[in-house]
Amino acid sequence: QHGMTVAPVVANLGPLEALTLNPNPDEVEEVFTLPLAHLLREENQGYTHFRTASGYGYTLPVFLNGPHKVWGLTAIITELTLELLLPGQY
Repeated sequence: QHGMTVAPVVANLGPLEALTLNPNPDEVEEVFTLPLAHLLREENQGYTHFRTASGYGYTLPVFLNGPHKVWGLTAIITELTLELLLPGQY
């Protein structure tokens, strides 16, 4: 527990070209989109394995897309969202 609360929001924003996004540069390096069909292809899904100094290991999802990699908390939220939206396909 790191003392933070995250509230993911799923929404249809309409055409992305019409949006002006101003992400915090300390938090977001780049904004990009991935279609659901891309996220559902097995070749674009993977897992990253971590081991702490105390020897505790854990595995987290990762989604691949050319130069982009969705990992960490964003990948966890993406995976949970896919499970909720498409339970028979993911």
